[in-house]
Amino acid sequence: MKIKMKSSAAGNAAEHAKSTGAQDPGKREREYRTSLLMKRFLPYYKPYTGTLLKDLGCAALTTVCDLVLPMIMRQITSTGMQEPALLTMHLILRMAVLYFVLKLVECGASYYMADTGHVMGAKIETDMRRDAYAHLMQLSDSYYNNTKVGQIMGRITNDLFDVTEFAHHCPEEFFIAGIKALGAFVVLGSINLPLTVLIFLMIPVMMVVCISINQWQRAAFRRQRHHIGELNARIEDSLLGQKVVKAFANEDIEKRKFEQDNNTFLAIKKTTYRYMGIFQTTIRLFDGLMYLAVVLAGGLFLVRGKIAPADLVAYVLYVSTLIATIRRIVEFAEQFQRGMTGIERFLQIMDADVEIFDGDGCIEMRNPKGEIVFTDASFEYQDDHNQVFQHLNLAIHPGEKVALVGPSGSGKTTICNLIPRFYDLTGGQVTIDGVNVKEYTLESLRKNIGIVQQDVYLFSGTVFENIEYGRPGATREAVVEAAKKAGAHEFISNLKDGYDTYVGERGVKLSGGQKQRISIARVFLKDPSIIILDEATSALDNESEFEVAKALNELSVGRTTLTVAHRLSTIRDANRIFVLTENGIEEEGDHEELLKKRGIYYKFYQMAERLR
Repeated sequence: MKIKMKSSAAGNAAEHAKSTGAQDPGKREREYRTSLLMKRFLPYYKPYTGTLLKDLGCAALTTVCDLVLPMIMRQITSTGMQEPALLTMHLILRMAVLYFVLKLVECGASYYMADTGHVMGAKIETDMRRDAYAHLMQLSDSYYNNTKVGQIMGRITNDLFDVTEFAHHCPEEFFIAGIKALGAFVVLGSINLPLTVLIFLMIPVMMVVCISINQWQRAAFRRQRHHIGELNARIEDSLLGQKVVKAFANEDIEKRKFEQDNNTFLAIKKTTYRYMGIFQTTIRLFDGLMYLAVVLAGGLFLVRGKIAPADLVAYVLYVSTLIATIRRIVEFAEQFQRGMTGIERFLQIMDADVEIFDGDGCIEMRNPKGEIVFTDASFEYQDDHNQVFQHLNLAIHPGEKVALVGPSGSGKTTICNLIPRFYDLTGGQVTIDGVNVKEYTLESLRKNIGIVQQDVYLFSGTVFENIEYGRPGATREAVVEAAKKAGAHEFISNLKDGYDTYVGERGVKLSGGQKQRISIARVFLKDPSIIILDEATSALDNESEFEVAKALNELSVGRTTLTVAHRLSTIRDANRIFVLTENGIEEEGDHEELLKKRGIYYKFYQMAERLR
């Protein structure tokens, strides 16, 4: 049984990343066309179709006052100039009551839009965040190895905040703008068609210019969103490592790094605001040109008798309404770009490949015996093409205790990660009880495997909640029994609040040995048939190691156990020990057999004895 070790060139890694879409740190993320973003986003409206239609109906009602007011003013002005005797208080009151009633309708519609419409947007944001989180739970370790947590956090929080406003206002604003533009064109065209055509011909020119500037804005917003993710990652990294920062007295260095990132973010925002300034100035310029056209052409038509004074008043009011609508769309443009950027960054998560998944026809693993066999197995990390081993053949019998020892980088942890399918082999197969692990459902496979690692992760919560995580819904009695088997009950009982003691973020309020025993209790509660112990005691002091070792021995009874260890004292009672080096599996046997061979294991053991 030999494992051939070799590494491929960096160029191959880059080529592989390009072909698979792996998120290489130096690779630009995928960019999406606006049409594709909208196509992918629109299905999120489907559950809220009724609400959306009501919202658009209310949006239509809010345009009534803007469209009717110029007609009211036209009627009053025309009557006053042509037939002053008919301009009575009764007529004025009728017009005022009509406008007041319409205003009340507008206020009711606006309230519905502000309330229910915003809630619809928040629900869409919630649905998107749910989908993003569910997808993140499916992504393999390779994704997280190449993506900063700060970037991920930014995408599912800050970026989706903007989607709420976008989801609500986008259909409203464009629907309102469409109604007002169409209504204004019909009324203005009936008053003076040549002048109306002149005004509306300016709109396409304005739109072309604005779309071009919007592209610059979009790129700036994209850089801004990316860098806020980098800033979040910087803050998270320095805060989580604050003890190391203080231990080396490197606070000033961290401040300088943060200041550099913070200033870079400021520079990006300056660029963004510069484009916004150009955009708004351009719109104001076109506003002025449209008013200028009305003043010049309208005045000329008035002099020649082709437009009545009352009609010109109505015309100016409608043009004002049209320009106000355009300005509102302009003001929405920033929100639109933020929403598009948020959707784009959301899709970059959703389009990340799920590398480990249930295939067709997968079966449930039920009551496994625990026989694990690697057959002609080869593996390389796909993000950098680092080949770990080739053609590995290894069999672990049911209930057997097997240990892997050797220097770092020899593939010990990789072998452990392949059994629960944290990664998939690039060649050969891994079987449990004669069935390829790919043929089991992921849930049933992982439910039957218990893992205790060197780097224990405890969730922010109580001791009870962290142990109960091994079997959600377990009774308190079952949790206490698991803690007793793990040798953790005594120290837990001595804590201030016992099992209800808050452990802090990542369990910072507990010692390394205490955290490790809680993690073992969690596995006891899970009660799996296969146990993987990945250097579970290497970071502990001698006293803690002794307590944890007792718990691990208890945990291993009657289960297939695979142990990765640097401390050889913890694996003396293993049925078989495999010695891995850069050349592969060099030696195999139990503790006594390997000592008699006086080979690599013997040298490791002698070194360990001298260090004791």
